[in-house]
Amino acid sequence: MNNQLNKEVTFIQLNQIDYQEAWNYQEELFSSIIDIKIANRKLIPAEEKPTPNYLLFCQHPHVFTLGKSGSEDHLLLNPQALVQKEATFYKINRGGDITYHGPGQVVGYPILDLDNFFTDIHKYLRYLEEAVILMLAEYGVAAGRIEGLTGVWLDYEKQERPRKICAMGVKCSRWVTMHGFALNVNTDLNYFNYIVPCGIPDKAVTSMEQELGQPVALPEVEQKLLKHLANLFEAEIKPVAHEKRH
Repeated sequence: MNNQLNKEVTFIQLNQIDYQEAWNYQEELFSSIIDIKIANRKLIPAEEKPTPNYLLFCQHPHVFTLGKSGSEDHLLLNPQALVQKEATFYKINRGGDITYHGPGQVVGYPILDLDNFFTDIHKYLRYLEEAVILMLAEYGVAAGRIEGLTGVWLDYEKQERPRKICAMGVKCSRWVTMHGFALNVNTDLNYFNYIVPCGIPDKAVTSMEQELGQPVALPEVEQKLLKHLANLFEAEIKPVAHEKRH
């Protein structure tokens, strides 16, 4: 166990980026943290190297992703229709079922060594949800959790017309996380008609724009999310520029 806890999180804004490119970048950062942890095992505590933490924000072109526990039947488009909708499809190594990513979403990928914070994956998920819930409250949108379901929901108490505004799916290995959350801000919700969202056929999907009746500035939403994530994780979030790789 590393005695040098590092609560600094490097924040990288990737803007609009191809899903595969972002996934590759996540894998690279994830593997680099794991490598440090494995190397630290051979050292005495005083010589151990602190592990870094990262947080990526981005948007993706239209894409559907299927988690390990999901069914391909939940994608309602055949390959031809995918091309017509200018969308792509990936089976990926996170938990959860199928979801959609596209322009107008804030997609967050925390790549954290939870040994630096707390080793509790359920607490980790709840904190991600809580940051979104607190941010939405600043816009007057009441959101919360529905027992047995991940993500952030509206009409979560009476559940007369429950609708998901933020989907979540994470991977965690050796207490290092990747993948994360997708918050619908100004998202084209029609794309959710082409899937069974998160494998739940009887629940709707919504966005901040839909609920507020007007588009919302993404940079403003992102800044509020960063503030709440920093408070919840007691982290120092430090922005750095992302160098585009070709």
